[in-house]
Amino acid sequence: MDKTLLKAIEDLEFPTVLNQIAQRCITELGKEKARAIQMLSEEATIRFVLGQTSEYLSSLVSENRIPNHGFDRIDHEIKLLGIENTTLEIDGFRKIATICNTITTHKKFFSKFKEYYPLLNDTAGRIEMEPSISKEINGIIDRFGEVKDTASDTLFSIRREINRVKGKIGQSFASALNLYHGSDYLDEIRESVYENRRVLAVKAMYRRKVKGSVMGSSKTGSIVYIEPEATLNYSRELNNLEFDEKEEIQRLLHLLTDFIRPFRVSLDDYQSFLATIDVTAAKAKYAIDTKALLPEINSEKRLYLRDAYHPLLYLSNSLKNEKTFPQTIELHPENRIIVISGPNAGGKSITLKTIGLLQVMLQSGLLIPVHERSSVCLFDKIMTDIGDNQSIENHLSTYSYRLKNMNSFLKKCNANTLFLIDEFGTGSDPELGGALAEAFLEVFYERQAFGVITTHYANLKLLANELPYISNANMLFDGRTLEPTFQLVLGQAGSSFTFEVAQKNGIPYSLINKAKKKIERGKVRFDATIAKMQKERSRMAKTGSRLQEEESKAKEEAARLEKLNAKIKSKLENYQELYDHDQRMIHLGNKVEKVANTYFQNKKKRPLVAELLRIVETENSKRKKKSVKEDKAERVKKAQVAQEVQKEVKVIRQKKKVEKKNAISKEQNKPRPVFKIGDRVRMTDGKAVGTIDKLEKGKAVVNYGMFTTNVGVEQLELVEQKKNKR
Repeated sequence: MDKTLLKAIEDLEFPTVLNQIAQRCITELGKEKARAIQMLSEEATIRFVLGQTSEYLSSLVSENRIPNHGFDRIDHEIKLLGIENTTLEIDGFRKIATICNTITTHKKFFSKFKEYYPLLNDTAGRIEMEPSISKEINGIIDRFGEVKDTASDTLFSIRREINRVKGKIGQSFASALNLYHGSDYLDEIRESVYENRRVLAVKAMYRRKVKGSVMGSSKTGSIVYIEPEATLNYSRELNNLEFDEKEEIQRLLHLLTDFIRPFRVSLDDYQSFLATIDVTAAKAKYAIDTKALLPEINSEKRLYLRDAYHPLLYLSNSLKNEKTFPQTIELHPENRIIVISGPNAGGKSITLKTIGLLQVMLQSGLLIPVHERSSVCLFDKIMTDIGDNQSIENHLSTYSYRLKNMNSFLKKCNANTLFLIDEFGTGSDPELGGALAEAFLEVFYERQAFGVITTHYANLKLLANELPYISNANMLFDGRTLEPTFQLVLGQAGSSFTFEVAQKNGIPYSLINKAKKKIERGKVRFDATIAKMQKERSRMAKTGSRLQEEESKAKEEAARLEKLNAKIKSKLENYQELYDHDQRMIHLGNKVEKVANTYFQNKKKRPLVAELLRIVETENSKRKKKSVKEDKAERVKKAQVAQEVQKEVKVIRQKKKVEKKNAISKEQNKPRPVFKIGDRVRMTDGKAVGTIDKLEKGKAVVNYGMFTTNVGVEQLELVEQKKNKR
């Protein structure tokens, strides 16, 4: 890899991104491939890899998920297959069979859903499937990793004979156990297993009484383990059969290895494909975690990053529940270079690194965390000069190293280069270093290179104002609180707020004033002017934002009122139509009532029919002929309006009912008056006023003049109290 590109990758912390992607892989080979991701040179390849990652991302956010691609790596098995007369172990065959089955599943899935995953299907389609590998392995080895009895006739016969001999051993051992147990030669445990053989647990004093082969004894020596004589012959036969079984299994595995050996390259392709799928899946998971996507890739040399996040900073802040500030920046042929200025700790370096890291990620096939309307282009070279680059090995100072780096820039910089330089020109005498930095910048400008630099030098800010295709930018700084806002603003240089920040940090004002006197008055005024303009810009931005918000609210309110007005107007028109229709029906009903009354008086049918026909013809002359469809629509509309009116009436009635209920409740909650004889009262639901003649046990006799009535005092309300005579 080119040294300049390698340095850029290190400066931009791209290996950290790759480590985070590797952590999201589920296979060891996938993790290795993720850490080894490099920038791609061909545009077609970049688009293809980005497209695959985007397709996998779509599967993660939908129900149509791509099948699991996990596998155990088979590097060792592939290496053995390349050596003649080698034999793979059973576990190796199991891993190979799993990989073959996984490949088959993926090929079928991508083929079935090729409309959704065309690029992934294209890659899967290049894999030549060999179904005979899996079939042959499954014919010999079962899913538990054991060689099947049916793998060969010989193995079947051997295992059948083994089972027969084991049965004989069991029978003969049981006979010996019963024989010696009755003679009290055996210990309480009776039997045990020694070196994978069943043995009798014989008391040491009787060891010569039991016929058989002594296999060992207990730690205390009180028990001797003896294999009965009757089972010895069968045990020897079993050993021979087990040896034959191992030989036959080894022969079968050797044949199976020779069968698979020609497919060594295919197996390597299978493993590589699944590892690539694992890396693609990890990149898609990383995209979800960082809210990344695939922006438009243009061929017009336009780099427009809208709401771009630094992925490492975003993930770090997410863990701490802190906000990450996005940046928006644009480079194009009419604005190729941007000079960012502003105070330290304002976000200049992070902005620079965000641009560079996102470009490296994109050209390495990774989705980037930007707004979906962003548009990016590709560069042949990405060069960076970020941070303190002292070289201990070469005994170079920071400035010497940076000059050496600038020399490399001058040799390689062209119209297809993106350069990113942090604190341009620092490390030497400010006057001389600034002049040299200005000369470098002019060369980059003449070469038509694209780039972003950060600086505190006033001469570079002035140069950006003078040249047509360079622009100034600044990181906003709140002049009142002296706190950074981490917001990039294009078109204006920023002040370093050197003296303001010093004053905030407790440096005595007398010392700051002394420092001001030591520098040229013009520089102080220039920086103060920039600072003042920046404060004014910040204030205007806040005011503009507030006005824009108020305007937006006013527009929303106007739209709401307009919509409400249209709705009310439509309702009024509908109600007016309904009212006119009802009035017409009343008028028509009156005419019919009049004719019916005349007929009731004279019982003459002919005048009745004539008058009714005349009324009908008169009404029909007023009607406009309509189609069946129009007539139906009008009837439906009238029904809807009538229904709506009924609902409104129902609501109004319900409202009045509630009001009346509340009024009664309020009346009931009023303190009851104490009635006395002679008080003028009336019933709560009546209008007549009477006089109380008698009161007794909550009852009152009320005299209304013409009659009297006996009612409960709770049904009365006081109209006028009896006046006391003086």
